[in-house]
Amino acid sequence: MHLEGESLKTLICAAFLLIMKHSHCSACNGAEYEIDERCCPACDPGFYVQRHCIAFYTTKCVPCPVSTFTNKPHGRRICNPCTTCDEQIGLKKVKECTNSSDTVCGALEGNYCIDPYEGGCRAAQKHTTCKPGHFIKHPGTEYNDTVCENCPENFYSSGSSTSCSPHTDCESQGLYTFKPGDGVSDSQCGEISRVPLIAGITVGIILLLLLVGGVTLYKSGFCHKENSSIPPGLLLEAATDSPEFVS
Repeated sequence: MHLEGESLKTLICAAFLLIMKHSHCSACNGAEYEIDERCCPACDPGFYVQRHCIAFYTTKCVPCPVSTFTNKPHGRRICNPCTTCDEQIGLKKVKECTNSSDTVCGALEGNYCIDPYEGGCRAAQKHTTCKPGHFIKHPGTEYNDTVCENCPENFYSSGSSTSCSPHTDCESQGLYTFKPGDGVSDSQCGEISRVPLIAGITVGIILLLLLVGGVTLYKSGFCHKENSSIPPGLLLEAATDSPEFVS
């Protein structure tokens, strides 16, 4: 009975060891990968599996082909294709692809990233262009769009500057406002013409002199003296010809 008890205990222990061994083999560590219920050494970044391990051979790893990469230990038989930075979606190449790291893309000049990830960008679009009558409050950056704002009253802008310009004050420059300014254009000034003013003043002076001269001559009796300068003979003849004289 004692021998039978020992034998049973031995069988139980053997079975437990077999279970533990199987569990250990099926749970591969971080430097291994599981294939066909066995653990094989993983390939390093920059390589891929050409042949899985077998009983007497370890995993065979070879370098990734050009324009492909792997960036962590793995058990795959292919490498990842390198990302292409497409200018059509506003991207440029920031870092070249290697066999152990992917291409890093960034936003082209004049664009900002709309799909960022750690260290790079997947898609970008052009910065907003401020319209006339607006100014650039915050210029666009690699990760932010341009911020535009309306010009205040009596100011104008083409939309391409970071501030608005005040309308020209024509009157302060001795000019007249030909066309008032608005949000997109400056005031238009014109020179004040002096020719009509001078001509008007001259005509006014001449008329005033004529008026003053006429009044002076009238008051001085110049007109009566001219009438009295008619010869007496002509006056007598005129008088004898009149009907009253005949009667």
